[in-house]
Amino acid sequence: MRTLFALLLATTALAQTPRPGVNYDEAKVGNHPLPDLKLTTAEEWTKTRRPEIIKLFEDHVFGKTPSDIGTPKFEVTATKTDALGGLATRKFIHISLPNRPAWPGMDVMLYTPNATQSAPCFVGLSFGGNHAVSQETDVPLNTRWQRDNKEKNIINHRATEASRGTESSRWPLEMILKRGFAVATAYYGDIEPDHADGWKEGLRAAFSKDGANTVWKDGEWGAIGAWAWGLSRIADYLETDKQVDSKHLAVIGHSRLGKTSLWAGAQDERFGFVISNNSGEGGAALMRRDFGETTAIITKAFPHWFTPKYTRYASNAAACPIDMHMFIALAAPRPIYIASAAEDHWADQKGEFLSGKFASPVYALFGKKGVVVDEQPAIDTPVGDFIGYHNRTGKHDVTDYDWTQYLNFASRHWGK
Repeated sequence: MRTLFALLLATTALAQTPRPGVNYDEAKVGNHPLPDLKLTTAEEWTKTRRPEIIKLFEDHVFGKTPSDIGTPKFEVTATKTDALGGLATRKFIHISLPNRPAWPGMDVMLYTPNATQSAPCFVGLSFGGNHAVSQETDVPLNTRWQRDNKEKNIINHRATEASRGTESSRWPLEMILKRGFAVATAYYGDIEPDHADGWKEGLRAAFSKDGANTVWKDGEWGAIGAWAWGLSRIADYLETDKQVDSKHLAVIGHSRLGKTSLWAGAQDERFGFVISNNSGEGGAALMRRDFGETTAIITKAFPHWFTPKYTRYASNAAACPIDMHMFIALAAPRPIYIASAAEDHWADQKGEFLSGKFASPVYALFGKKGVVVDEQPAIDTPVGDFIGYHNRTGKHDVTDYDWTQYLNFASRHWGK
């Protein structure tokens, strides 16, 4: 296990720093043809081609989410009507599966603006837990497994009191709420801890008839599939809460959780706006481009994220029947936003842009415009109509600049 943790930490650090053997030269990215989107009409896309592509992603990348997991139970465990100095109402909701008692469930934190009767809502998972997202000191400390991190005061795989607020810069709650939007989030480790054996303590083992002895087969779901399932269960709850406009839900994720938000948005069309923040390889970046992180690197470091079959493409990404322009296209005709960061070469910023560009013809079937431009725009220059894109100054992170673009994009498309 120690060797695995060392690999995970080293891979995360390399997101910012070039290393030998990794290509950062555009002249060497390769020129493999992309799989054909097979465009015909909007109706044909919706009825036939889109389900075909979903199945390809299930079979080759993320695995199929089981349909018989059970009906979730929602329990509102606490409500605070004067949160954030009176700006918002804050609720905690415990989501469980009565027919899967081995799964401990997940704890959702929901902030709704008091100035709005029924608010559209951003839905996403956090890396650190609700106490890390919010700076309010009465938010319960998450007690589940977390990866050790001295900077964030996570010790012996558990959060400490000093971990509070360490992710708040990625979740500017007051900015979001003052714009009239709600925020719902939960710790991704509540669903499944993020390490190679984490599934044994999470949802996937609780669901499987063999529990922790399960041997995962090609086409069966990985951690990203489980995390995406959790996002949809948050949407289930939000449909019952009158303070949320559940007809306007935006799913958002950063890095590996950006891959998760894309997969959740592809499977669950209740998410009317999909956001990928620095999702990179296995997310928005084209896998056939040999630039930054590759299929070989990601499947070696994080095999538990994917269905086992995905590892077959480690040395031959061109053999995979999908690429990530198809991933972006699965959101059509709903708005989608792809964000890169100028220092985040590991995530292949141009590859992320090109996925949006090459998905744009699907939006045209519905009479909608995609990224609009042919070339990757200058840094800090947002572009796009129904497919938004920017490449922000800075590193692999979520910033106020990113959120400003997402809020503007949502406001424009939802008429706020």
